[in-house]
Amino acid sequence: MSDGNPHGTGLTRRQLLHEMGLSSQWRLREQALAGRAGKAALAPPPTAILAVAGDATAAVEVFEVVEAVEAVEVLAPAPVASSAALPAVDREQQIARLDWDGLRHSVAECRACGLCEERRQAVLGVGDRRAEWLFIGEGPGVEEDARGEPFVGPAGQLLDAMLAAIDLQRGENVYIANAVKCRPPGNRTPESAEIATCAPYLRRQIALIQPRLIVLLGRAAANAVLGDSGSLASMRGKTFEYRDADNAETAIPVLVSYHPAYLLRTLQDKAKAWEDLCRARMLMRAATTPASLPA
Repeated sequence: MSDGNPHGTGLTRRQLLHEMGLSSQWRLREQALAGRAGKAALAPPPTAILAVAGDATAAVEVFEVVEAVEAVEVLAPAPVASSAALPAVDREQQIARLDWDGLRHSVAECRACGLCEERRQAVLGVGDRRAEWLFIGEGPGVEEDARGEPFVGPAGQLLDAMLAAIDLQRGENVYIANAVKCRPPGNRTPESAEIATCAPYLRRQIALIQPRLIVLLGRAAANAVLGDSGSLASMRGKTFEYRDADNAETAIPVLVSYHPAYLLRTLQDKAKAWEDLCRARMLMRAATTPASLPA
């Protein structure tokens, strides 16, 4: 193909980064060197080093974007509950025992907070249920509420471009969820009480997926997983840990970055989001590389 993409998507890595507003600012140094040597088929480099794009003649490796069918969780509108809600402790224990089918059914019927009043449908998540990568956003918007899938519309398109820029795509080794499963009125940020009410569902998703890395997109997502750990700016660039109550010995690395909807409004922070993605890829390599045996 004349665009250098054997799958015919027509999107080179330069174009994907352009979607993020980064085409003239950032690239991976190793990828430029591999492009010069004609080694585009090699596996990703062992480390991700950021470099300012100043050499106009340097070749840029093209990422292959493989089309895949997504496993979308579409949930039916919730019926009105005929009995009082379970006590908080009993509810959490019940949710902690659910499998995927039970979780999907429970989310669809949930009436534990006021967000259920105006929703069209609950949005559990989308993607590979055995994914190594877990991305968590804030909550469904109007389009997500209509389609039953997280991150659609302009913010979803930007997230897809961000994933493709680091050799990922939704539905393949990636799962995408939200801190709350029902749309807040007016697409507002979820409130702390709403996040806390929905937290058992998110914890159960993490337990079922067992990801190698969690990327939190936005302050609400950070609060849902890490609690009140400060401002988003103070959390960026740090590595946190998530430990399941039933498997406290296993720590999952956690990174915090900007929500794609925020990046659409604040273009100057797209370069920072690219730094976060590169750092996330380095952490994933470390998490998936077997430890060296002692001499």
